Amino acid sequence: MVMWVFGYGSLIWKTGFPYDEKLPGCIKGYRRVFYQGSTDHRGTPEYPGRTVTLEPAEGEVCWGVAYKITRKEDKEAALNHLEVREKQYDKKEYVDFFNDPMAITPVVSGVMVYIASPDKKLNKNYLGPASLEEIAKQIVEAQGPSGPNKDYLFQLEKALLEFRWEDKHVMDLANEVRTLLSDGEHTDT
Repeated sequence: MVMWVFGYGSLIWKTGFPYDEKLPGCIKGYRRVFYQGSTDHRGTPEYPGRTVTLEPAEGEVCWGVAYKITRKEDKEAALNHLEVREKQYDKKEYVDFFNDPMAITPVVSGVMVYIASPDKKLNKNYLGPASLEEIAKQIVEAQGPSGPNKDYLFQLEKALLEFRWEDKHVMDLANEVRTLLSDGEHTDT
């Protein structure tokens, strides 16, 4: 049986597991938001970074990449990798994947996606919504074992632009972080 995984954050540019096919496209009814705290990759428990999660949003689409994995040993390797990498994400959902947001019929159904829920009992690292300025300041200041949080944001922005996908939340946040950096208000910690 074939396994499909949807990446909407760092999985777009840094997969980390073997796959047979990579399809660009979108899922419907969700939007990408920087509401998840990262205490293991892009921040620390004292200074959590912010990474993306999905939030239900009627009429919205979230662009990303679906990875097809067919071989049994590749599926095991992918799941082992993802269970460690996405351990701060408390939900797995199975969604329909489209290559065109106007399409009615999905290209693939049952694509697995990791989501960090807003349920603080299940997801102690959920940070939730904040002003653009607050989120940007937190991203500028946070750094973890995988590097500065701002690098995550800028790599996501670059990956989306390479596919010619527009994501207002990501673009506005990247521009706000650039403004903070150019104003010299913050230095790397």
